[in-house]
Amino acid sequence: MDYINLNGAWRLYQAGEKDAIAATVPGTVHTDLLAVGKIPDPYYRDNEARLQWIGETDWTYSRHFTLDQTFLAHERVLLHCAGLDTLAEITINRQRVGQTDNMFRTWEFDVKSLLIPGDNEIVITFSAPAPYGRKRLEEHVLPNWNGLKGGNWLRKEQCNFGWDWGPNLVTCGIWRNIRLIGFNTARLADIHIRQDHSVPNQVTLRCQTQIERLAETPLSMMISVKLDGVDVTQLDVPVIGSTAAAEITINDPALWWPNGLGDQPLYEISFSLRDAHSSQLDIQHKRIGLRTLRLEREPDEWGESFRFVVNGVPFFAKGANWIPADCFAPRIDAEWYARLLKDAAAAHMNMLRVWGGGIYEQEIFYDLCDELGLCIWQDFMFACAAYPTFDQDFMVTVKHEIEENVRRLRHHPCMALWCGNNELEQGLIGDQWTERTMSWEDYARLFDQMIPEVTARLDPDTSYWPSSAHSPLGNRQDFNNPKWGDAHIWDVWHGLKPFEYYRTCYHRFNSEFGFQSFPEPRTVYSYTEPHERNITSYVMEWHQRSGPGNRIIIQYLLEWFRMATSFEMTLWLTQILQGMAMRYAVEHWRRIMPRGMGTLYWQINDCWQVASWSSLDYFGRWKALHYMARQFYAPVVVSGIENIETASAEIHITSDTRHDQSGVVVWHLTTATGETIENGRLAAEIPAQRSRMITTLDFKKAFEQYGPRNLLLWLDLQIEGNTVSRSLVLWSRPKHLDLLDPAIKVQITTVNEFTYQVSLTAEKPALWTWLQLDFDAQCSDNFVHLRPGEAQTITVNTSQAATPAEFSQALRVCSLYDTYQP
Repeated sequence: MDYINLNGAWRLYQAGEKDAIAATVPGTVHTDLLAVGKIPDPYYRDNEARLQWIGETDWTYSRHFTLDQTFLAHERVLLHCAGLDTLAEITINRQRVGQTDNMFRTWEFDVKSLLIPGDNEIVITFSAPAPYGRKRLEEHVLPNWNGLKGGNWLRKEQCNFGWDWGPNLVTCGIWRNIRLIGFNTARLADIHIRQDHSVPNQVTLRCQTQIERLAETPLSMMISVKLDGVDVTQLDVPVIGSTAAAEITINDPALWWPNGLGDQPLYEISFSLRDAHSSQLDIQHKRIGLRTLRLEREPDEWGESFRFVVNGVPFFAKGANWIPADCFAPRIDAEWYARLLKDAAAAHMNMLRVWGGGIYEQEIFYDLCDELGLCIWQDFMFACAAYPTFDQDFMVTVKHEIEENVRRLRHHPCMALWCGNNELEQGLIGDQWTERTMSWEDYARLFDQMIPEVTARLDPDTSYWPSSAHSPLGNRQDFNNPKWGDAHIWDVWHGLKPFEYYRTCYHRFNSEFGFQSFPEPRTVYSYTEPHERNITSYVMEWHQRSGPGNRIIIQYLLEWFRMATSFEMTLWLTQILQGMAMRYAVEHWRRIMPRGMGTLYWQINDCWQVASWSSLDYFGRWKALHYMARQFYAPVVVSGIENIETASAEIHITSDTRHDQSGVVVWHLTTATGETIENGRLAAEIPAQRSRMITTLDFKKAFEQYGPRNLLLWLDLQIEGNTVSRSLVLWSRPKHLDLLDPAIKVQITTVNEFTYQVSLTAEKPALWTWLQLDFDAQCSDNFVHLRPGEAQTITVNTSQAATPAEFSQALRVCSLYDTYQP
């Protein structure tokens, strides 16, 4: 196999223009225009509005490349396009190669007859997607919820047309690698590895490979298995016809586990295709984890279970929903992916849902999830819209898309579930086509028939789920039925229900729920001018895509907190509010396990700087929610449920670990000014993978003497003398607490020029105490509650070297008290 890489420098022409600009492949029209200064930053202020012409325009990429006779002597030469977005026509040396209509597919064309020794030219012209979508709507209206305006006629990233958290920046381009492939005799076409775990302490790998032959000549396959670079086994098998099959037995296998449940050992399997002289014709490598992982649905006392089971062990899925990390996917490199995914694992997540309005992610994304133990709920790329399943051409290209991506991803141990779509069953399907619905009959063609047929045929070991949310029993249109299936709980936020509403929800798996906040001040400064830094300014509202979003944030803010005294403090306070909302939800759903067995909040990341539901902003900066997620997703957590009517608090301990433990809950009841009223210690047995109520603490006397607005209950869970979880119970809204200046004292210890330890103490209660710096840094904890007389030490890792003096000058420590004090 020989390759000619066609990535790199190209020329880009706008339709009707003679002059070209420099372009980079992989890339997009927007990033190329931005690189040469032809457009301003699309994310700054409201520049997006002045860039809509780009998606209305045709664009042409071209480049020259040189070939020698040796390469052209190959029996077959293919043009391999890993990603063309979307409506493209390709020529080589002014001869037509082919056209494409799906950005989610790999396109290959036999171009040997079109190539010549010496200089060659390739030209790829992209038709404007926006006019195409509008024209197709004239044929048949396709309902949608997010202003796609025909975008659902295209097999293109749906959120490229805008969403309730993302801009409308319709782009095009060669967005993944492009190259020429030359080969003789044969090449590897497909590899499928299945695992048999039926024999204890043994895993049998059944490997099936498909060969693309150009000649009937003897072939063999050398298969080798390694773990951590050490040979495990090797065997040589003959190719019979176009297939090579082998069974490989691994004794004492090192099993792969999700994050927090065990290690993630990865075996590398190499498949070397050889000719009769043992010369290598082609080689591919697959990295796998030995595990079983399936969705288990069984009748139970509450209806039907919905839980993931790994290696025979049911586990509670903890995580979030993932969207594209940038509006222009080629900009997301391995380092960017690694930072975001490592931050997910650092918050004790074990599952991410790749949402269906974005893209099938790059290979590095899934590789990192394999390494980090992040299970993947993989939507197919359909979201919040009807699709033309009655159109034969559409269905043909979709079938290729599904088959290719299932084949590409099925070997990854992180793959937990294939899901047909996002939210189509939440009101977009009806008995017949209307301006608001597609018919159940046409819906079923794709999501009940074609896709499950493909997944069952190509990846029978991974479960399929038709839609999220979906009710598998009873009335399918009752999509959030708490007895079975998964649910999208938006009564808090869209429905304006109080946070306490979450405690009334007993759904089996919560795959979407969320609450918005603003990013931190430094991120907001990156898209605003100083005079625009007001929640109600035009630009601040431009960077809010959820319609009444800013109003909803402020409405909830007034319910919980006093008005902040500055723009910056308002931003921070919305983050605390967001974290509180998610804590109410997650702690409750973890307490009701095994009835409920999963929480994936919306959403973990952003694609630009915006007010959104994310816990990591566009730059990867941790919001308060992400720090709180690290707390409420911890392997073992203590939580309390306040009851103002009985003047009491229930104390609960929830554990996701696979072993029983013993611990102690240390509690203190104080006044809002920090005086201790009562305290105690509760010995607790902590069963594996269970949640249980330890006791109910009665505080009637304290209520009578001090009143509920003046009481704080501090909970510390200690295991083997170490505090593993903290919680604070309030019987009133924080805005009604009469807090005093906490007089926080800060002691800084230098570890090295990138790492500092910050020890915090307070004379009075300091709630939601956070560290902020003038430069990027990550803290071991943040937004913590400081009880008088107790020190908490936070390790800070900075993004840049800083002397002790520089670190001290850049550090600011604030708490809730500071948000409303002048």
